[in-house]
Amino acid sequence: MNKIFLLVISIFFFTLCSAQKNKNKFDTTIKIGKVGYKVTCNNKSNTKNTLRITLLGFEEATEDLNFEIRGKVYGAEIDDLNRDGFPDLVVYILMDEVKRKSSVLSLASEENKRVVPISFPDVLTNEILKTGYDGNDSFRLLNGILTQKFSVKDTTNTNENPIIARQVLYNVVKTEQGNWKFQVQRIVDIFKQ
Repeated sequence: MNKIFLLVISIFFFTLCSAQKNKNKFDTTIKIGKVGYKVTCNNKSNTKNTLRITLLGFEEATEDLNFEIRGKVYGAEIDDLNRDGFPDLVVYILMDEVKRKSSVLSLASEENKRVVPISFPDVLTNEILKTGYDGNDSFRLLNGILTQKFSVKDTTNTNENPIIARQVLYNVVKTEQGNWKFQVQRIVDIFKQ
């Protein structure tokens, strides 16, 4: 009887440890019609993980794409970002858990045959956006537009109603070199009431 009890307890703890081990794993499949993406990341480390993207329904690209990323994946969405009629992918990555600083990894579908990267600018490289930047990033896609919202520190602002957050709208444009990139379309400051 004791051996059975110990066996049951051992199985219970093994299952519990396995569940805790995969607790942070990100795994989702998103599609538009028959075409889409399977996005997985074990999220084992706060600093370095492997992001795997499986292309679903693509004609030419059949191999999984693997990216070494700094941070953990916490979301993914699909939309037609470059307005060409084919579904593109956006993956949200938490890079700093303390400041809640996030970034984006994005891929554009080339006629559902293969994918190419869409570059996303770091907030800290933009003079307007980095002023007062305080993390707490959140992202959302809405009708092909990527929105980013983040906290803003009150930096010597003498207004009665200081800025507490900033929302940035990005659209996807082609560069002179023929690559895709997110470009700031509009910046909206949110004031304390």
